[in-house]
Amino acid sequence: MTELKTDLLVVGGGLGGVAAALTAARLGLRVVLTEETDWLGGQLTAQSVPSDEHPWIETPHISAGYAELRTRIRDYYRRNYPLTPEAAADPTLNPGLGNVSKLCHEPRVGVAVIDELLAGWISAGRISVRYHHVPVAADVDGDHVTAVTLRDVRTGETVTATAPLIVDATELGDLLELAGVEHVIGAESHDQTGEPYAAPVADPTDQQAITWCFPLEYRPGEDHTIAKPASYDHWKTHVDPFWPGPQLSWEKIDIHTMSGKVNRIFEGDMDAVRLPDLWHFRRIRARTQFRRDVVDTDISLVNWPNIDYWEAPLLGPGVDDAAREKALQRCKELSLSYLHWMQTEAPRHDGGTGYPGLRLRPDLTGTDDGLAKYAYIREARRIKARFTVLEQHVAVVDRPDGEGAEQFADAVGVGHYNIDLHPSAAGVNYVNLETYPFQIPLGALLPVRVRNLLPANKNIGTTHITNGCYRLHPVEWSIGEAVGALAALCHADGTEPHAVGDTPARVEDLQRLLTETVGAPVRWPDDIRRTRPSETVKNATPVLALPEKRVRRA
Repeated sequence: MTELKTDLLVVGGGLGGVAAALTAARLGLRVVLTEETDWLGGQLTAQSVPSDEHPWIETPHISAGYAELRTRIRDYYRRNYPLTPEAAADPTLNPGLGNVSKLCHEPRVGVAVIDELLAGWISAGRISVRYHHVPVAADVDGDHVTAVTLRDVRTGETVTATAPLIVDATELGDLLELAGVEHVIGAESHDQTGEPYAAPVADPTDQQAITWCFPLEYRPGEDHTIAKPASYDHWKTHVDPFWPGPQLSWEKIDIHTMSGKVNRIFEGDMDAVRLPDLWHFRRIRARTQFRRDVVDTDISLVNWPNIDYWEAPLLGPGVDDAAREKALQRCKELSLSYLHWMQTEAPRHDGGTGYPGLRLRPDLTGTDDGLAKYAYIREARRIKARFTVLEQHVAVVDRPDGEGAEQFADAVGVGHYNIDLHPSAAGVNYVNLETYPFQIPLGALLPVRVRNLLPANKNIGTTHITNGCYRLHPVEWSIGEAVGALAALCHADGTEPHAVGDTPARVEDLQRLLTETVGAPVRWPDDIRRTRPSETVKNATPVLALPEKRVRRA
């Protein structure tokens, strides 16, 4: 068995893991970074989810590291793609012109840019990346994780890695389970958290739906119909009590009204910058941005409500590896069934039936079937932390007007997104609550007991409710930067994360390291932190109708 020894072990190569590794390397540490697939970037790349970002993402009030990632993506297009002169000259270039973000792009471009970001540090020996590796065991001595065993999923060979500090940046919080780190799965109860929208009774199966995303282009007059999936008839006829119709339809829940709504793939001119249809929602390539003699089609990324898989959870009591794999396979079949339905039976915007010209693009996902490399994961195991962020800290409905989100003395990052909970495996419908711009408290990164393991994905000290706003791209990146900086501070001073958290002066040292060296803000300006984006920012999410609390299946 091979043995690795390093300053920092980061298990999981999503945006949080990449940011933690990059930040630590820039601050002088040697880092081993592992990734389950052959693509770094997690939800941005291997899960094929265009960035979900906040209204201030183009301002100086975001992490310099995340801003660099976004700038490099735009520059990659300028260097390598046949853009129109107007698009190339646009400093706010959006290759896809998607409604969901000011920067919608192909997943593989995100991979290329992350590889560029790490290239120099890999060459210098500061970062070593182990692709296709997953954690399978952890050695623990008291309150410390002493080693992690990693397995190569291609060969079955294992390697043991040791480091003074270990980061769990896996998509499901796998190290928490392996190392016996106290954690929560699913929903806490109202009695446990006091959150108005918490579940009446704690339920580990109350986990957000997963989604298997895929990119499509549309070629009218051509036929790219895929084979009918085995579970097609089930998805076509089965109707969940909380959903307005079968999932193979244009019907969905409107999160602003919590009532049924029809949302079709096309509603008009495909070249329009903004239309309220599915195609424009997550479009990642707009042909109007490119030379028409080279690029003649749009590409849209399908991460739409009707392919959310809520039939079974991925974690919790009774969910073994076989059950998890079955759920993932069913999720994949749902996505393929939806595509087959769109190609063959979907009511068309022009009165016909089916769009056989919808074509998968496996070259954009690096897979044989054209789907993303991995399902989009919205919720993981979460540490029982020294401090847990609650709905009452961030939700507008729970805060006096104008007060803004809770201000944390130990803040180590900022973020913003609505509390956005998709239907769950427990049969709970959407919960979507507006939030104020919020902070990431250091206490939410510190497990209650284990001293040398830090979370850097969706596994921090949030609740089932607040996970819904801390799980998005720029927040995950900021969590990773905070963890990487904390690891570097501990390495330099020969101390532990909890000791930093226990000492206000050391917390201030960490905050200065983040703001002055890393370029990661830890506080919002007053004029932003008290802002309700839906009332002040053009094209922001409208004020939401409050959903019924925890609506479940009959």
